[in-house]
Amino acid sequence: MKSNSITNIADYPSFDEIIDVRTPAEFLIDHIPGAVNFPVLSNEERVIVGTKYKQESPFEAKKLGATLIARNIASHIELEFSMRPKNWRPLIYCWRGGKRSGAMGHILRQIGWDAQVLQGGYKAYRSHVVQELQTLPSQFRFCVITGRTGSAKSRILESLSAQGCQVLHLEELANHKGSVLGANPNSAQPSQKMFESDIVAKLNSFSKDRSIYIEAESRKVGTLQVPDALLEKIRSSPCIQINASIDARVQFLQKDYHYMMENPHHLIEKLSHLKALIGQEQLNLWLENINQKEWPSLIQSLLEVHYDRLYDRSQERNFSAYVNAPLITTSDLSQAGIDAIALQIHQQLN
Repeated sequence: MKSNSITNIADYPSFDEIIDVRTPAEFLIDHIPGAVNFPVLSNEERVIVGTKYKQESPFEAKKLGATLIARNIASHIELEFSMRPKNWRPLIYCWRGGKRSGAMGHILRQIGWDAQVLQGGYKAYRSHVVQELQTLPSQFRFCVITGRTGSAKSRILESLSAQGCQVLHLEELANHKGSVLGANPNSAQPSQKMFESDIVAKLNSFSKDRSIYIEAESRKVGTLQVPDALLEKIRSSPCIQINASIDARVQFLQKDYHYMMENPHHLIEKLSHLKALIGQEQLNLWLENINQKEWPSLIQSLLEVHYDRLYDRSQERNFSAYVNAPLITTSDLSQAGIDAIALQIHQQLN
């Protein structure tokens, strides 16, 4: 492969399209954000070739692999790439930047496209992400939105984003609301590696001259861990407290977690995880609320007995600026009320 057909990890944002030729299973675990998956071997084909390599011989495996790769590349050209213009400039990567990406890059260059292969492949990209996670957070200013459970912090972040502010929405990236009831019932969380890739991509899209709004998070969002350097940075950053009334929070949570009330069995299973913290007697009271569909009573009790106490201790312990943070008091968590809070935060900081 000619040296001018290989490019460095720092140059990947400059290409028209980023093509990941690894298997769909590899792509699902993690990939460069924005990349599209055009595998040269399917999940099953990669297993077959690998088995032949170990059990028969490398030569026989390479013959089979070459046949399958050529067939799959031909299919991608016929069904997808034939519509690309002559000046199309794709970047191609596989696991190490070797045979799979090299094969597709060579064929596309023979056609006339300026196709280049990422040096070091996905492994080089992953090393880049790990390094970025250690250094990027310290280069930005953060403003941390705090407030008890049900204060609509995520919706406030969304409103700030809609108003043109820079927002790092970790719960959105993690596909989880951050509590024992926070799992998305319709889709799983991404892998830890994909979560980290998305964080780096978002940070790299931001201007260092403007603040980034972020929600006060614990060390884990669902099963995913917030990178250490980012967690350390946000815990030492200025905070704004949302002081929403209990009635407003109950109303908001009843709407925000409607899917839990539509699936009582799932809700009971999730709440049972709190038994060790709150005891069987309190759990029985919540189960009675669920059976009677007494949703406001259930939510208010959950807040007062469990979430508020836990949150207050956590914020005071982990966020150095929390105690003296400016307070925004509200009894309105409708969309109009949330937009007004976001506007007030933006004006207060700028």
